[in-house]
Amino acid sequence: MSYSGSPSEKPVAAGDLDRSHIGQTVSFQANDFTVVFGTLAGVARTDAMVYLSLQGVGGGTHLKDEYDLPVSQNVYLQMDPLSSAGKTLADAERVLKEKFDELKKNLLDREQKPGSE
Repeated sequence: MSYSGSPSEKPVAAGDLDRSHIGQTVSFQANDFTVVFGTLAGVARTDAMVYLSLQGVGGGTHLKDEYDLPVSQNVYLQMDPLSSAGKTLADAERVLKEKFDELKKNLLDREQKPGSE
């Protein structure tokens, strides 16, 4: 199995996780057969490994609440809807500015032509 997240998730190297990610929904491939989904409760890091603790899954017979991953392994975080919306709005603003600039240029060109009204 090769898990690569969903369209609503962004990949982040496990080694880049820090305290700002605590409480976020995370998914990752724990081994060749298991994909894990959960809420990040804690992160510990060494030079080679990252240790993740998940909220609310401990004590079960089939679910672990701690995982160790290489620092280079991708984990997948839910994209922040506000930052996604901000990016979409910034893209829309850029397109509108380009269209207004083009319209302004066309109007100035028209005014400068002799015999135009």
